[in-house]
Amino acid sequence: MANPYGVLFRTPGSRAFTAAGFVARMPLSMAGIGIIAMVSQMRGDYGLAGAVSATFTLSMALCGPRISRAVDRRGQSRVLPPVAGLSVMALGALLLCARYDAPAWTLFGCAAVAGAMPNMAAMVRARWTHALKGSDRLHTAYSLESVVDELTFVVGPALSVALCTALFPEAGPLVAGVLLVLGVLMFVPQKRTEPPVARPADGHPHTGSAIRSGALRLLALTLVAGGAIVGTVDVVSVSFAEQQGSPAGAGIVLSVYAAGSAVAGLVFGTLRLRTPLPRLLVLGTAGTALTTLPLLLVGDLVTLSAAVFLPGLFFAPTMIVVMGLVERTVPPAVLTEGMTWAITGLSVGVASGAAVSGAIVDRFGPGGGFVVAVAAGAAALLTALCARRPLERSLRERADRDAEGPAEEPAEAPGRAAH
Repeated sequence: MANPYGVLFRTPGSRAFTAAGFVARMPLSMAGIGIIAMVSQMRGDYGLAGAVSATFTLSMALCGPRISRAVDRRGQSRVLPPVAGLSVMALGALLLCARYDAPAWTLFGCAAVAGAMPNMAAMVRARWTHALKGSDRLHTAYSLESVVDELTFVVGPALSVALCTALFPEAGPLVAGVLLVLGVLMFVPQKRTEPPVARPADGHPHTGSAIRSGALRLLALTLVAGGAIVGTVDVVSVSFAEQQGSPAGAGIVLSVYAAGSAVAGLVFGTLRLRTPLPRLLVLGTAGTALTTLPLLLVGDLVTLSAAVFLPGLFFAPTMIVVMGLVERTVPPAVLTEGMTWAITGLSVGVASGAAVSGAIVDRFGPGGGFVVAVAAGAAALLTALCARRPLERSLRERADRDAEGPAEEPAEAPGRAAH
């Protein structure tokens, strides 16, 4: 039997845009933690460092879907270069302000503009969707992308902190900016795989923002809850390892969690699914909720590693199912925006889970932090249960529209002027 991932990369242009996309998406995982490391070293104020990083993250969450909406309307090649350029210039200004001891408000202003960074994970998924439209291999592509996401969020933060501490304080954010420029410059010229701009055909209403879709809102909320588990595991693992007298053990725990998710994602991508996606979403979140319960029983780093491995097995497959549902329920004219809203939900969940669990750990210790993960697992399952019928209805409506004829027609090729 042929390796499905080997078959996947026979798609023309796929190796090139995947490699460029990997380089361009690394800054998303590097910049936030890099800002914390930089500001805390240069100003000696962790509170200020966290606030500036939070401003950057909030800006990404607010601007990302709007940038992707512009991409859906104008094309990747027209939108990505100026947006990435603005973000990198603001990031450079932030480094200069930190270096030359500028007032704190300048750090916040630069961080807010720097957060207007394109979500390259959504851009790569949009290219796969265009290249494999209607193919069973799209499921494998989404599985691969989930694993790549996992890899960037394991490697990126560690690399950024290492650069800031080993070289100079600005090194992490600086490298993040360089990678964004290089990645976008490698990604944009690949016109052959760029999705065409889709516009509503005659007789179909104009498509507004993707987030107006009730199905998408529920999917994003599901990922908010799932992301909260990830953020909680990150924070509580560090606290628990310190309590056990082995701070370095947190890295091992987090690596086990990431490895479980990556392996499950790769295996899930080889499967030929017969179960309806809304039902798979419920099953995935149910597995996630159940596997958070052993976290309440851990007593040392070995049992913690085993406990986080279990929910990790359900993370990537659930993410893959969510992206499959986004692709099938969101109109093609706003697909990139829809994917970005889903990824933004995940990012918001990670940040929220880290913040809430951090506060709980400070007051009640690591055991209290694990309760946050259990509550987030229950919330994910409850949201998925509420989403099942709306998702099934959206899938039926999409199937009916497709049977009647395409709701969107391609516009002119992006980056090419009309004659």
